[in-house]
Amino acid sequence: MASKKEETINKAGFALGKENYKLLIIGFVVIIVGFLLMIGGKSDDPNVFNKDEIFSFRRITLAPLVVLAGFIFEIWAIMKKPKED
Repeated sequence: MASKKEETINKAGFALGKENYKLLIIGFVVIIVGFLLMIGGKSDDPNVFNKDEIFSFRRITLAPLVVLAGFIFEIWAIMKKPKED
């Protein structure tokens, strides 16, 4: 018969549960998508400045909000209490 202390030592493998790690991966993918939304705006001619392409809604507003949402999701995924099996 194992004592509580021995059971705790045997269970001490990962800091978070399996579900938490899945949620962390999802949050990481959301952050990567946000950074991918920021890509672009390059001009073929260095003498031409296309402000509509560089300062578009996608790059200035949408992408930072997606990245911020990803970081908030990551914090939630870490703080979420793992299910006891």
